[in-house]
Amino acid sequence: MPQLADTPLSVLDLAPIRQGGTAADSFRESANLARLTERLGFTRYWLAEHHGIDGIASAATAVLIGHIAGATSHIRVGSGGIMLPNHPPLIVAEQFGTLETLYPGRIDLGLGRAPGSDAATMAALRRDPHAGVDDFPERLAELQRFLGEPRPGQRVRAIPGQGTRVPLWLLGSSGYSAQLAAREGLPFAFAAQFAPGYLHEALRLYRDNFRPSAVLERPHAMVGLPVIAAESDARAEFLASTARQKFLNLIRGASTRSLPPVETLDWTPTERAQVEQFLGAAVIGGRETVRHALETFLERTGADELMLATDVFAEADRLASYEIVAEACRS
Repeated sequence: MPQLADTPLSVLDLAPIRQGGTAADSFRESANLARLTERLGFTRYWLAEHHGIDGIASAATAVLIGHIAGATSHIRVGSGGIMLPNHPPLIVAEQFGTLETLYPGRIDLGLGRAPGSDAATMAALRRDPHAGVDDFPERLAELQRFLGEPRPGQRVRAIPGQGTRVPLWLLGSSGYSAQLAAREGLPFAFAAQFAPGYLHEALRLYRDNFRPSAVLERPHAMVGLPVIAAESDARAEFLASTARQKFLNLIRGASTRSLPPVETLDWTPTERAQVEQFLGAAVIGGRETVRHALETFLERTGADELMLATDVFAEADRLASYEIVAEACRS
């Protein structure tokens, strides 16, 4: 069973935009967080593709990955993830081949199959909203060809990209990607930061069906989860009201910009249940509470790596949360 002190910790950043803030503020703060977590010994710093959401600034994910990689020196930087159905595999290979060429040995390419947007935005991306995602395995195979060594007679090549072998991860919140990752012998990341309900079944499917590959001999499962640490349990619970307000507004179809923390929320019992379902895996508390909760989570899941998403209003509180987690996990 993995021990907390030996478990790699990573960061998932949605580049949140706060009420009264700008995307420029978000990018600056992401770079600050990346530099801090690099110093603290975190393994990866991932950014997620979302479109048309006013509280998230990471739509141009590959561009932002380059910004973060340029602001740091050795932490791995990648996507958590790129929504492959939105893009031709050749373009993704060229973008990430370029990143790998600029920052060799530091780039990860996490892939999802959800659109990350609504139907109108999908149409603006020139994607048929009725096309579905059934061709995801074929798109994945095409991308692997563009990132691998060129084959005899291969007419179309990704330049840069061909031969860079950027590490691929499959992301998901259900059993589909877990089983595909197992079949392809790829590492798998489960999105318990917003959909924890299927976590244990997805991990079981991945591990039970895993086939060793040229890139991975045994299963490697990373789990994303919300973590908010502060100097006390009470303070952490107060800060967590920002994340709860965000999910509440998502349910209501309102703005998802980060809001200042509040003592109480005005929600119905049904809304509260929905919000708590999104945050079912959340770890919230002071140093000892967080350490114990993460140890328990590892015991229950056997995760090989933890990717932490911290959604609070103030930059200082976000930086402090990662510092507290690092101290708690390494003590």
